[in-house]
Amino acid sequence: MKSANDLLFDVSNRILLALIGIATLFPIYYVFVVSFTDPSEFIGKGLVLFPEKWSLASYEYLLSTDAFMRSMGNSAYITIVGTVLSLLVTSGLSYAISRRRLRGRRFFMLAILITTLFNPGMIPPYLLVRDLNLINSTWSLILPVLTNGWYVLLMKSFFDSIPTSLEESARIDGANDMTVWIRIILPLSLPSLAAFGLFYAVGYWNTFFYALLYINDFDKQPLQVLLQNMLIDASTATGGAAAAEMMAEQRIPPETIKMAAVVIATLPIVLVYPFLQKHFAKGVMLGSVKE
Repeated sequence: MKSANDLLFDVSNRILLALIGIATLFPIYYVFVVSFTDPSEFIGKGLVLFPEKWSLASYEYLLSTDAFMRSMGNSAYITIVGTVLSLLVTSGLSYAISRRRLRGRRFFMLAILITTLFNPGMIPPYLLVRDLNLINSTWSLILPVLTNGWYVLLMKSFFDSIPTSLEESARIDGANDMTVWIRIILPLSLPSLAAFGLFYAVGYWNTFFYALLYINDFDKQPLQVLLQNMLIDASTATGGAAAAEMMAEQRIPPETIKMAAVVIATLPIVLVYPFLQKHFAKGVMLGSVKE
């Protein structure tokens, strides 16, 4: 039997955790609700916790603007191409340094470790991107962050757990390093690739700071930069005569447009995560336990 003090503690603890949960989920709920609120109802009330009339007017306005659709295409291109290339580079580098026969293996591991301990700051990467003539190029948002030293070391620990007998058997059959990596190592690494692929995809999709530094052309800006501009001024950030006319006719308030943009910006990652969840949970643990 619990004492009165233990019961009081349990009740207080649950109430506190419930309040924290409500405070955490309420902003998400409010953004979602306002984005689907009918413009006339939002203008009349100002604060809507549960709309009486649901509407897709804000989403129709956003999807009718050239600037918004173009920025979504830019972010999708950066995310897909960047994630695929990052996984190839990270897995290839991890596999190479996991092989003890690699000459200079200790030096390469030390060099990778240094990148995880020290950050060069903002100016050296900018000078490098400028000297490579990548300013105003979407590749400036991919190549400088193509791999991550910490991810390389984590994936290396997973490759260390793969029995060397598999590689030796393949070499007896005449396979070279590239064949072993593509036909044996990568298929065995799918859970690990799914986990790190999600990390890379989220990073590329949320690219903001480097886009401000390297991208000056409005037509090449990713979605997160456009979203920041919309939070300042929704009507001017999306642009377009047809979209502006539609906004004026339907009297769409900027607040509902901003909320709809936030929902659209977060939706791709939310939809992808459930399909990678089982691989993600398994992948983050691979290589962490040695037999």
